[in-house]
Amino acid sequence: MAETIPLAMLQENCEAIVVEINGGMGLTRRLAEMGFTNGTRVKVLHSSPPGPILVMVRGSRIALGRGLAMKIFVNPVEGS
Repeated sequence: MAETIPLAMLQENCEAIVVEINGGMGLTRRLAEMGFTNGTRVKVLHSSPPGPILVMVRGSRIALGRGLAMKIFVNPVEGS
């Protein structure tokens, strides 16, 4: 079983499954409205250390700040 890591730590072109959102009700609801729910597959399209992370979730490209991406915990998918 893969180890759970923050989305911000995932490398470019890697896929993962969302397992937990570490935030309050408002943040959890906001991320759910964008498609980040438990069991959802996400793919990191672009990640450069000082800037935001561009991810693909449910067919949409979304840019997230690093602080927000650190609150989304994922299990990397093997072979991606």
